[in-house]
Amino acid sequence: MSMIKTENLTFSYPGACENVFENVNIQIDTDWKLGLVGRNGRGKTTFLNLLMGKYEYSGKIYSSVRFDCFPYEVTDKSRLTNEILSEIAPAAQEWELIRELSYLQVEADALYRPFETLSGGEQTKTLLAALFCNEGHFLLIDEPTNHLDTRGRETVAAYLKKKKGFILVSHDRCFLDGCVNHILSINKADIEVRCGNFSSWSADFERQQKSEAAQNEQLKKEIKRLQQAAERSAEWSDKTENTKYGNSVFDKGYVGHKAAKMMKRSKSAEARQKKAIEQKTGLLKNTEAAEKLKISPLVYRSENLAAFSDTVIKYDGRAVCKPVSFSVKRGDRIALDGKNGSGKSSLLKLLIGENIEYDGKFTLGSGLVISYVPQDTSCLTGSLQTLAEEKRIDETLFKTVLRKMGFERCQLLKDMRDFSAGQKKKALLAKSLCESAHLYVWDEPLNYIDIYSRMQLENLIKEFAPTMIFVEHDKAFRDEIAVKTVTLK
Repeated sequence: MSMIKTENLTFSYPGACENVFENVNIQIDTDWKLGLVGRNGRGKTTFLNLLMGKYEYSGKIYSSVRFDCFPYEVTDKSRLTNEILSEIAPAAQEWELIRELSYLQVEADALYRPFETLSGGEQTKTLLAALFCNEGHFLLIDEPTNHLDTRGRETVAAYLKKKKGFILVSHDRCFLDGCVNHILSINKADIEVRCGNFSSWSADFERQQKSEAAQNEQLKKEIKRLQQAAERSAEWSDKTENTKYGNSVFDKGYVGHKAAKMMKRSKSAEARQKKAIEQKTGLLKNTEAAEKLKISPLVYRSENLAAFSDTVIKYDGRAVCKPVSFSVKRGDRIALDGKNGSGKSSLLKLLIGENIEYDGKFTLGSGLVISYVPQDTSCLTGSLQTLAEEKRIDETLFKTVLRKMGFERCQLLKDMRDFSAGQKKKALLAKSLCESAHLYVWDEPLNYIDIYSRMQLENLIKEFAPTMIFVEHDKAFRDEIAVKTVTLK
């Protein structure tokens, strides 16, 4: 057993107005299966890059292990997969790679195919298999679920559960629960490490926040009471002190003593008030305020919005799924399920009017207004103001939604090319929330989105009940909001 240790780790990007990390002191056991969580933009990927030695920083990082990082960058994807994996794990025998691939339910023949011909899920699995063949290395795994379907996530979670010695960045709650035994959370005010999976950490964190909120309310009342008591005592002291002058009947010594006693009581109340304020400022530093979001769906005139009848999606003339039949009715929230490559995204693109090859029948209601969130965020460049103008949405509302989803004010002024992957996805989601539509079509909306924003969106959809059809592999999210599931086989 060995440790990874940071001492006063401090880092900021050049030109940034504030530090990403400041005087961070943590210890990590290299046998842990550690989940790394936190809001978008808090520095999760930055922390992995610091461990990898990619950035200069102040403070110290001590480690007796060598770090490997996922995703591993493959520069030439036209090469055979086994050639690429041999570079990643030069000491690994072919039988060892085949064994690891079998655990991940990938056929051995994937080794002898060009890497670019593998599906996104197969590429993820083969790279993980090779990296775990590097014995004694500590693996830093950044967002592995983004190219995995539901079954793939379950397979990889089961695989990681049998391993040890890794830090995993993921926002998928079920995935984290399936494979980690410690949580490293980057909070608003600090960084903490706790034993347990995500659910146990979340329950503890929520209990702590509720306890602090109760203490905060009690201290607010106490501060107000002490302030009023101090003001009354000071007022009584002044009045008593004033009776010493111009009146020879009263004992001035007695009156002065009484006034001093009242003033002492006032000072005591002020001191207790100051202490209560100090206690109060120590509370609720890490509260993750997930403000309520709103959406204004339109009501379609007919119950039926769209219908698919024996529809088959085709790629280059080849059918990729069996015939599927279903209708989208007013109030539906339909989750499309199926393996990667089964045509789920193409079915959504057919709905929004893209030129998709298919057989069978597809009908769309006339005058239907659709709001679409695509998987790909590479189209986002320029300012948020420009995006609002292009999409004809209210800029103030757009930025207000982003603020509620965790954007700092300074981020609203950046070029979207400089956004993190999660921030880009939030920009697309916020755009959709600002659009009034009959039907909301979302294609893997939660890729890179932090856990708090996922729960925020769940609450929004349950409250406003828009008509939706979506693809999403986050089981917790899908189970929470879908009222129907259509499986493409």
